[in-house]
Amino acid sequence: MNDLTQTPEMLIAQMGARARRAAALLAPAGDAQKVDALRRAAQALRDQAPAILAANARDMDNGIDNGLSAAMLDRLRLDEDRIAAMAAGVDQVAMLENPLGSVIDSSVRPNGLELSRVRVPLGVIGIIYESRPNVTADAAALCLRAGNAVILRGGSEAKESNRAIHAAMAEGIAAAGLPADAVQLIPTTDRAVVGALLRASDFVDLIVPRGGKSLVARVQEEARVPVLAHLDGINHSYVDGAADPAMAESLVLNAKLRRTGVCGSTETVLIDRAYAHAPALVKALLDAKCEVRGDDAVQAMDDRVIAASDEDWDTEYLDAIVSIRLVDGVEEAIAHIAAHASHHTDAIITEDVAVAERFLNAVDSAIVMWNASTQFADGGEFGLGAEIGISTGRLHARGPVALEGLTTYKWIVRGRGQARP
Repeated sequence: MNDLTQTPEMLIAQMGARARRAAALLAPAGDAQKVDALRRAAQALRDQAPAILAANARDMDNGIDNGLSAAMLDRLRLDEDRIAAMAAGVDQVAMLENPLGSVIDSSVRPNGLELSRVRVPLGVIGIIYESRPNVTADAAALCLRAGNAVILRGGSEAKESNRAIHAAMAEGIAAAGLPADAVQLIPTTDRAVVGALLRASDFVDLIVPRGGKSLVARVQEEARVPVLAHLDGINHSYVDGAADPAMAESLVLNAKLRRTGVCGSTETVLIDRAYAHAPALVKALLDAKCEVRGDDAVQAMDDRVIAASDEDWDTEYLDAIVSIRLVDGVEEAIAHIAAHASHHTDAIITEDVAVAERFLNAVDSAIVMWNASTQFADGGEFGLGAEIGISTGRLHARGPVALEGLTTYKWIVRGRGQARP
């Protein structure tokens, strides 16, 4: 903090007041102005790529010195392609359909009152995140386009990258004539500021945590503001007895190993005992340098398989490690998922339509897939543009949360002099 006498509560109150004022200015701004701001911000990201890469290099060096895991370093790392993708994501948000002002439904009451529900911004959103600096751009773009002001609190491991990305985003927003305070980055890594943000119910309407289990658990425990979050991505790929072997191997390897550090990665593979090609699938994972932890039947397939413990079925590895269990058909797979899943993303691989429909209808997760890799659990892949996160709750928004998930609604009532009797 610049002022050593300034408490975390004072800092958040000042930032929150500025965010409230910015949100009030965003409300009457036309969508074209928001689109212009995002396009300018995307170009600023491209123009300032050298500065962003230099900042990220400092973060990477610090991360290595501090012993960050390979998965955390992968989340932290930026290169030219990732910056280009970040800028393209901001451009994509600019091209999405504007949700604000859309009529969700309408009706006319017997007394002639005309009722409608119309989408409006949430107000001020606080986002607390770790490692991935691209969240700075994604969150800023989505919140701004949905008419919200946002207060960002990135992790200390990405502080240099976040500052560089925020500077580029702020430049584009200001150049379009919108308030720079619409997107603010907390200038300190003091953990006490997180607590102050979580208690700032006068200034913040929603908290979105993006990070590890300990972060999300802390947010959910301490927040005095509504929270949109998921704790784990304990995702399953179930290989049914009627699965196509080539498809099953391709999808399982992709779901587990494409990027092991993302929340859509498969952590447990369930295989129907009727599936004749289970040993080949286990071998393919092992040959791809994936550690396999299995039950007794899976261990018998390859001497490289490690015995799975009870804890493995409830673990989000975020690494090249997978747990595998044989099950007696789709019903046992559904029961295992109900007992161990985090309600994030679960998939079935099968050519049997009836079995697939049973799985899709019975599994209670935010995203349920048929013959697809769980790595598609991403707002961009769903055509939503950059996402703010994956929600595994049941209220407000579920699954990838993008523009629509960052809005609420208000009732508009039009009358012609009706008085209630």
